[in-house]
This record gives sequence, C-alpha cells and structure tokens, in this order.
Amino acid sequence: MTARLTRRTLLKNTTLGGVGLILLKDSRSARSYAANSKVNLAIVGVSGRGSWFSDTMPKLANIVAMCDVNDRRAAPYYKAIPQARKYHDFRKMLDEMDKQIDAITVATPDNTHAVIAARAIRMGKGVLCEKPLTHDVYESRVLRDLAAEKKVATQLGNQGTASEAFRRAVELIWGGVLGDVREVHVWNTNGGSGERPLPAEEHPMPDYLQWDLWLGPARWRPYNSRWVEWHTWRDFATGQLGNWASHTMNVVFKGFRIDSLWQSGSQEAPPRLIRIEPEVSGVHPHTFPKWEILRYRIPPRGKLPAITVNWYNGAGQAPQCRERIEEMLGYRLDWGDAGEKKWADHAGCVIAGTNGIIHSTGHNATFSLLPKEKFKDFQGPAKTLPHSPGHEREWLDACQGGPAAMSNFNYGGPLAEFVLLGNVATLFGKPIEYDPVATKIVNSAEANAALKREYRQGWSL
Repeated sequence: MTARLTRRTLLKNTTLGGVGLILLKDSRSARSYAANSKVNLAIVGVSGRGSWFSDTMPKLANIVAMCDVNDRRAAPYYKAIPQARKYHDFRKMLDEMDKQIDAITVATPDNTHAVIAARAIRMGKGVLCEKPLTHDVYESRVLRDLAAEKKVATQLGNQGTASEAFRRAVELIWGGVLGDVREVHVWNTNGGSGERPLPAEEHPMPDYLQWDLWLGPARWRPYNSRWVEWHTWRDFATGQLGNWASHTMNVVFKGFRIDSLWQSGSQEAPPRLIRIEPEVSGVHPHTFPKWEILRYRIPPRGKLPAITVNWYNGAGQAPQCRERIEEMLGYRLDWGDAGEKKWADHAGCVIAGTNGIIHSTGHNATFSLLPKEKFKDFQGPAKTLPHSPGHEREWLDACQGGPAAMSNFNYGGPLAEFVLLGNVATLFGKPIEYDPVATKIVNSAEANAALKREYRQGWSL
C-alpha cells in the first residue's frame, strides 16, 4: 500500500485526515507534497472560454502546464503564467509531465473535449471539462463510465450549479412548493445560423495555428478561416443546446430527478424512454436551425409523474414561444425591447406548478418565486444541499479527497446526454425515443447511429 501512495493521496491524508479517501490506480510522485498542498494543474485551452481558467486558476492551484493550438490567442495568458510549460499537443503534455500533473481543465472547442478528458482520466487525473462536456451522446457515456472506473474527481463546467440560487430552487422543487408540475419551458433567443454553404476554397495557413490539432477527431479538410467560426458547424459545435441548455436546463434536470432515468432497473422492467419531438425552421446536416422547438417527454420516475420539458431556441422566431411564456409570467420578457432593454431574459426557464412558479435565469444563478405577493415572507423547506465554496474550488477540493463535486460526470454525463439528444432530433427533424440505460435510440437506426461519430485516423477515446 505504501508503495502505491500518490501525491493526491498524501494531500487527502494531510488536509482532510483521510476523510473520503479514494486511492487512484496510477502511482504519482509524492515529492514536495508536504510543502505544497495545492493541486498541480494543467490548463488545456487557455484562450477564449479557457481565459476564465487562465485568470482564475492561478489563485487556486499551481499551474504547471498550459496547452493551446493557437499561439496568437494564447500569448497573453502564456506571458501571465511564465512558470508553466507550454504545449500545442495535450498528448505530449500528459506523457512528458505525467508525474507533475494532478488534474486538468478542458476549455477547447466541443469537438475535442472528449479525447482530451478521456486520456487524462485514463492516466488518473482529475478533470474539469467545460460544458456541454462532449460533442456527442456516446462520448458523454464513455467519460461517465471512465470517471467511475478510475475514481477521479470530475466536474462539468456548468458554473450555476455552485450558486445558492440553483441549490435553493432545487430544494423548493423537491419540497413540493410549486405543487403539481407537468410542463417546463426553457428558452434561448440566439438560435442557429440556418443553412450555410460549406467552405470550399483553401486559405493560407496561419503560422500561429496548429490546424491538425485544432481539427482533432473531425475529418480532415483544408484550412479555411470560416471553419474556425466553429459554433456554426455541427462537426465542431453543439449549438445552443450545448452552449446554454447545459446551464438553463440544469435546475430542471436535477430538480425533477430526470437523472434517475440513467439508473439501471430490474432486467424484467421495460425501458423508461425519453421521447423528443422536434419542430424546426429547417433540417440542416452541417449547421443548426435558425429556430427549434423540442418537446422532451419524460416518463414517470418513481412517485414523480411524467413531465414535458419544452426547449425553445431562437425563441424570438419560434412560433408562439414568447407569448406563451409571458402569459404564464404575467409580464414582458426583456429581449432588448422591454424592461431595462438589456436582454436580461435572453435565456431562462419557467417552472409552473399549481401552487407557484419559478422563473430562473440563463445560468440558473438567480431565480424569482412567483407570484411575488404570495411568497413575500415565504421561508420554504429547510436547506439540505451543501453550500459550495465555488465551482472550481469545489472540484479542487474533490481532487484533494473531499466530497464529489455536485456536477461530477456521474451527474453531468447524463445531463450532457440529455441536452445533446436534442441535436440528434433536429438533425433528422423527426421524433426520437431514447433508452438512457442502454444508450440507444430505439425507433430510428439512422438517429441511433448519430449518437456517435467516426473518428479520424490517429484519434480515439
């Protein structure tokens, strides 16, 4: 046992007295551990969304390595953290610095999340991966299973989970404060690009960009600057379902225990299927619809009744979306033309029950309990969910032997599957029925095949 002690194991014993001890399979050097109790962290994707980690994590951890494929965008963050070793290829970084890295953050385009996270997990590293966790449903299942097998600390980057508002809203739902809820409404005003021609011509390759690494497991194509507008393209992105539903649907997914559908039941029990019915502005194989309405039909979960989760993307264009939500709320949404005209309600969630309504904002980090006059002095049920020290700190504590982060991959993986299923439905424009235990769409072979993609040679999970 002594020979197998890891740097993280020593940290667990030192800082937590052995509470919640989990031994990882991979051995790590324990040198300098007693003198330094911070996690040794590598940041993969240091610019763009990764700039959050480049700015925040040096206050919380030792940054020992940084990895990015775009030298121009990464340069100011590299300069700010001179002690970290710099890499283009995450695989080389992990191989060369295996013993020096305890955990990594991943904030690259969606296309490469899974291959980076999977390699790190297999090496025994903790992983914080930005939303929507992965590009495909199958990848989310792989990461969930890998994290359970390797017993590493994980966290999905839906930061609203750490807010007091998110946790309190979940407690109110669990406590039955809203009464009987059969339908939920979640929206985002952004929408997709609609049909766009595929880039055909080849552009000169920038000397600051590692194109092959940027493509990752996606099929090879000549460089064209339009590909780098990656949020447009299904090959690299996950649309607003990945960008925003990972945040905005979170309170619904946890509050109504939809994640329980991923738990295996008895072999004799029929599968509990999630049905998704799409209505879209158009079906596009390479891009996302300008607007989409998805109705997630959720079957009963134990004593909880069936519920419908309605998703409206491009909500200003989706038929009758705004009118329906505003009628329930009793006031106008701020979509740049009402209230303070600051687009405060560009994303949100309305959970309407027989006794009350929760109106949660896009990140689930604030909410209103309605009608306000009814709940003016309302105290509600006792708090049961733990206070979070912060989304990143919560994960780092888990890396050091503390309790699992609330949005760990055992929870965040099913949430990612749930939202990404919507992209499969819009890809074909017809209803799909999904067995969350078997990871299978049961009513369409072509839709089932779209749960995963073919990886380019040299890339794998």
